[in-house]
Parts: sequence; C-alpha cells; structure tokens
Amino acid sequence: MSTVEDKIAELGLALPQVVPPLAAYQPAVRSGAYVHTSGQLPMVDGALPATGKVGAEVSAEQAKELAATCALNALAAVKSVVGDLDKIQRVVKVVGFVASAPDFTGQPGVLNGASELLGEILGDKGVHARSAVGVAVLPLDSPVEVEIQVEIAE
Repeated sequence: MSTVEDKIAELGLALPQVVPPLAAYQPAVRSGAYVHTSGQLPMVDGALPATGKVGAEVSAEQAKELAATCALNALAAVKSVVGDLDKIQRVVKVVGFVASAPDFTGQPGVLNGASELLGEILGDKGVHARSAVGVAVLPLDSPVEVEIQVEIAE
C-alpha cells in the first residue's frame, strides 16, 4: 500500500472503486505530467447518499461532507490512471460545483470539504488553486461535484 493510501486508512477512510462514467467520458486522463479528473459525484457504493439543493434539501455541513467524498472519488480516478498515488507531486487545481438554492451563497465553505480532505491526505502537496461555483442542478440531482487536476512525478 502506498504512503498516501496509508494516510487515507489512518483517517478511517478507504479509497473507493472508480465511479463508472455516466456518459461518454473517462473518469480521468493523463496529459504529460498532469492528470485531469472528470467531475466526481459523491457516490458511495454506486449511489448518492443525498440529493437536492444545498441550502434547501441538503445542509451546508452535509454538502461539505459530500464534497470530501467527491475528492476521495477523484483520488481513486487519479490512481486508475497512474497506479500509485505516491506519484502525486501536488494538487494543482480543484473545481467544485454546488447545486444551490437561489439564496445560498456558501459555496466556498462547501468546497472546503474537498480542499481540507486533500490537505489532510497529501499535506503540502494538497495545497491548490480552487473555484467554487453555484449551479442550478447537477447530474442525478447531486448536491455537489468536484474535479481535480494533479501533477504527477515521472
């Protein structure tokens, strides 16, 4: 097991299987020294643990936890391309989408779930640039979706 996967286990988590694509795309692709993931939903064992809009059916705190699940799913997608998460040099960028009730403005706090988990797992390599975007709806009525871009050591 890799050092990164050991850290995931220390946090009481497990790296999931890669979530199968919902349409015509790959979960992650490598281009040179970078791996770009597709948007990852907070799937757990093939199902969404919650659906709806953040600030209405889903609380901001619950959405923050779902964003962390998205980040874990994104790491699984990265591993499917590079084979070993210890090859991650750094997380370069995180982009998160939050299906938001019309008056919800806490998207950055929701995305902290993903950012904080990446920091806990990867330390300084997990520090990244980020965008947090509120949207009307996401696939399968998911409350949150996260994609990451990582630099890989050759």
